[in-house]
Amino acid sequence: MYTFICENSIDGIFTGVYDAWASGHGHQNVRLISHPPENYELFQEYIAVAPDSQKSEKVAATLKNRLGEEVHYLICQAILANELTTRKGGPDKADCVYRTIVLGLAMKNGSRVLEALGEPYVHRVFELSRATEAESHHLLGFLRFCELENGVLFAAIHPKNNVLPVLGEHFTDRLPLENFLIYDEIRRLAVVHKAGKNYLIADASSLNQNIITQYSQNEQTFRRLWCAFFESIAIDARKNPRLQQQNIPKRFRRDIVEFNERT
Repeated sequence: MYTFICENSIDGIFTGVYDAWASGHGHQNVRLISHPPENYELFQEYIAVAPDSQKSEKVAATLKNRLGEEVHYLICQAILANELTTRKGGPDKADCVYRTIVLGLAMKNGSRVLEALGEPYVHRVFELSRATEAESHHLLGFLRFCELENGVLFAAIHPKNNVLPVLGEHFTDRLPLENFLIYDEIRRLAVVHKAGKNYLIADASSLNQNIITQYSQNEQTFRRLWCAFFESIAIDARKNPRLQQQNIPKRFRRDIVEFNERT
């Protein structure tokens, strides 16, 4: 049995898929894991896989051409998910992705592979993809930019899943002429976008915490006005905390100005 240990990222897992397939050991004799094993097993050969953008691009191109753009997108969403946000235990995310791809390429109509929910690994990929999609959907509505003194639009988030690539694509399309930064404080990563360019995801572990709290004068004024408006339109007799929590879960509120800066 051969175990390929790959990085927990789209490039990392797609490289693992490429190497496992190209190894020639047979699909039944290989597995992928996206983290080092807690305990090494006897009669297993462990193979470390370094992310390779060329191999990853080849796997992505195969998925798009053979299984379709939607399947490729949903598999990428599954890779971005934090496995602990759904269910502990079970097969590794990377191995589920690998076996879903193998099944899809073996099907007559591979674009329907994610409908084969009777297969545990396909169901797992679907479940993980849905977790990322749901959180991305929330953040596309709740994410709040603030203007810093240097003119950069800044937003901080604390997501369970790695939704930065989804947010980066969305806001690059919506705000192409703005300089903005979206900071994932959990993973210490950030989407960095320069006006007129594409976005990139960078290591933000050394981000200057003082700079991101120095708001422009206009930002401070509008924050006060917005909080005042939020309070003034509230009708005490119609307050419904349960409905509010359903619409805006509490875990998102630390990054929403009206819940943190009441006037």
